[in-house]
Amino acid sequence: MKAKKLKMLETVLRFMAVAVLKRHKPIIVGVTGSVGKSSTKEAIALVLGLKFSVRKNEENYNNEIGIPLTIIGAKSGKRSLSGWIRVVIQWLRVLFFADKYPEVLVLELGIDRPGDMKYLLSFLPVSVGVMTNVSSSHLEFFQTIGQIAREKGLLVKQLPESGTAIVCADDERVMRAALKTKAKVITFGLSEEASIRADHISFSGDLGHFEGCHFKLSFDGKTVPVHLPFVVAQHHIQAVLAGIAVGMAFKLNPLDMAASVRTFQSLPGRMRMMDGIKQSWIIDDTYNASPTSLQAALKTLQSLQSGRRIVVLGDMLELGAESEEAHKRVAEWVIESGIEYVVLVGNRMLAAYESLVRGGFSKERCLWFDNPYDAAEALKKHITTGDVVLVKGSQGMRMEKVSEELLAYPERARELLCRQSDDWRQKPFVAV
Repeated sequence: MKAKKLKMLETVLRFMAVAVLKRHKPIIVGVTGSVGKSSTKEAIALVLGLKFSVRKNEENYNNEIGIPLTIIGAKSGKRSLSGWIRVVIQWLRVLFFADKYPEVLVLELGIDRPGDMKYLLSFLPVSVGVMTNVSSSHLEFFQTIGQIAREKGLLVKQLPESGTAIVCADDERVMRAALKTKAKVITFGLSEEASIRADHISFSGDLGHFEGCHFKLSFDGKTVPVHLPFVVAQHHIQAVLAGIAVGMAFKLNPLDMAASVRTFQSLPGRMRMMDGIKQSWIIDDTYNASPTSLQAALKTLQSLQSGRRIVVLGDMLELGAESEEAHKRVAEWVIESGIEYVVLVGNRMLAAYESLVRGGFSKERCLWFDNPYDAAEALKKHITTGDVVLVKGSQGMRMEKVSEELLAYPERARELLCRQSDDWRQKPFVAV
């Protein structure tokens, strides 16, 4: 019965969204990929905001319900009848009385299961499709990474000939997907093949005075210097490049775009650096986790000039048949990154713990817990001045609870951390 009601709600919201789109005819920029969708969406909206009125998904409004609500400009009614009545009132206002509506909608398209992209594209007339990468996220619902690539690749494949595909040149599967589109293709990335790329990347300063990232934006034989003061991770450069590539499709000035992205910073839970207890630093990457994003986070930690490097890693969920092997390989990635102290959380990370101990990690430098609360308490005893602590795990592992306990200013948790709604904060951790 619950599933039937949900399906009915999706159908009604889809009808409402279609009516709004036909009435106001905004340009739609769709963003998909396995990692970095949200950061890319933020960068695109920042760049396009130079010239256009822009609306983007907020929070986790990237699915069959959240996207129509974004189009309407309403918040979810959740379990409240009066809340859904407010959604209907907002829809009527936008449909019949609103003179102004965003010129551009930047929509992150969350794809978890086969058929998701096809459903979203059945009512979204996307003009610009952005594909960041493909990895093993959501393998629980797809049999292979190839199937994930095909599902996400529908975004660029179904673009009209008048549209533009913005694709990551650093991912072979994404580039293969781009071969199937009739639209104009613009590539971005760090590789030489990218038409819009970052060269001469450098991170300056130490953790006491971090100056961020500098690089040269290269395109059409020209270069423009770019400074990202709040960026600590190299993979966020790709989000900025995607934003600039979309700006190029909209004919924006490269110098203006380079100036606009100076204010770009990652969303809560996506490689955000924060003050920690005992004059330590916390890199909070607790929004989600996959093998690809974990390796990228470890590379970032390895590159920083700091004191002791510590990682706190929760289970990576939704990996399907690859889960056991992926968690065993965590030990290999940790050792390669030169990590001095490791805390692992969750039943799946037990495999990584056992591999690390067999590989020579002492039990004094490698701890395992079945929940984030005990992990946080243990860490508070071990952290010292100058430590930099990476905290990461899948959403269900509630690793933001660890970050909260390690914050120098815990009263700022709601501002700094992901998933800080009252409902979510009150949910107890349940082992999965």
